[in-house]
Amino acid sequence: MNEQDTIAAISTATGVGAISIIRVSGPEALAIANSLFQGKNLFEVSSHTIHYGYIVENEEIIDEVLITVMLAPKTFTTEDIVEINCHGGIATTNKILQLLLAQGARLAEPGEFTKRAFLNGRINLLEAESVSDLIEAKSSQQRKLALNGLSGRSTKIIQDLRDQILDIIANIEVNIDYPEYEDAPEITQANLKQPVIEIQKQLEKIYQNSEIGKIIKSGLDIALIGRPNVGKSSLLNALLNEDKAIVTDISGTTRDLIEAKMQLNGIEINLIDTAGIRETTDMVEKIGVDKSKKIIDSADLVILVLNNNEPLTAEDQKLINLIQNKPHIIFLNKTDLESKLVLDPTLTNLNMVKGNTKELNGLDALKQKIIDMYNLDKISQKDLTYLSNARQIDIIQKSLQNINTLLAELEKAIPVDMLEIYLRNAFDLLGTLIGETYEDELIDKLFTNFCLGK
Repeated sequence: MNEQDTIAAISTATGVGAISIIRVSGPEALAIANSLFQGKNLFEVSSHTIHYGYIVENEEIIDEVLITVMLAPKTFTTEDIVEINCHGGIATTNKILQLLLAQGARLAEPGEFTKRAFLNGRINLLEAESVSDLIEAKSSQQRKLALNGLSGRSTKIIQDLRDQILDIIANIEVNIDYPEYEDAPEITQANLKQPVIEIQKQLEKIYQNSEIGKIIKSGLDIALIGRPNVGKSSLLNALLNEDKAIVTDISGTTRDLIEAKMQLNGIEINLIDTAGIRETTDMVEKIGVDKSKKIIDSADLVILVLNNNEPLTAEDQKLINLIQNKPHIIFLNKTDLESKLVLDPTLTNLNMVKGNTKELNGLDALKQKIIDMYNLDKISQKDLTYLSNARQIDIIQKSLQNINTLLAELEKAIPVDMLEIYLRNAFDLLGTLIGETYEDELIDKLFTNFCLGK
């Protein structure tokens, strides 16, 4: 891949639509588009203007179009960009793209436009990742989170933190190299501790808030588990207010995972209805049971459904034991029927909601329990300047580890100049967060997750 190539790709979703947009970026963008355009000479128009005309091939009109011309450096990629707005539809859009490629453009790789914006200094790495997040946003909270990242507000928090660390490093260096320089404050073990504690507090806050960011971005995976025929699928349908899962009186109807999405306080909830967990010799059902057990480990929250109309079974007790160390709620279903379920008094400390899916009792209480457990009611009131993906959170965690180690070493009276390495590590790590320093392989991997044309 040559970063001096002129690239082209379809930027809108493929399919039937009123308009499609094909984007071209690079040194030959104007020349390639102009060779196919019947209208104004694109070399003679002003930047950031739109022009009416036709795309033609050998004097045959391919489509009636509007062409937007944006000249470097005031563009997304900082290169010359031409955007062709044609009529929507696979045949027309693909034909124009083929003509552009035939004239010398190269098909852009996934995320290559945004990658060029990053490499050319138009945006930093946090902002680049926010572009992808904004495209994929499915809720208003995800949109706000991405926009804050794109606006640079999250970047400023990281840059301010790096500046604080750099000030300490600079003063340590001056003390070492120019001990006679009296204007620089002397950095000792005593006066190093407090500014480092302030940095530690800020990193801890960012790390804690990143858990909120992860919930906003990825939502919550909630698994509905229980024995066969306790009402898991009915609970799924009731929460969704639609017949997503098949419900019958036949035990073991659900044999595979059924997933469905809903929104709760602007947060995406991925509900996973699992196969009833029990001992079985049926091979197909056994596969479903095994999947259900694995979901317990991977889900953010487990809702164990128990049948209020039946005595507690050994299988129920096994499931109760299985979820003890997982975030969980016990939903006592079928409270409209005679109560035959006797629970161990030790279960009174567990999160428990009573209700029934027939009369839709207890559903609001169940939703409120989820909201309370994850503070979903407070998320919308906060400034959504959070980090949210695994790469970002891992970097913050490693930076915090370096600062924690530094503070621990301070207690051992280690000389200040030997502790500088931990500050430098944290400074460099935070640099990789915003792309001040990076490895080519990491950048390539990050942008392959983007869609074509972005």
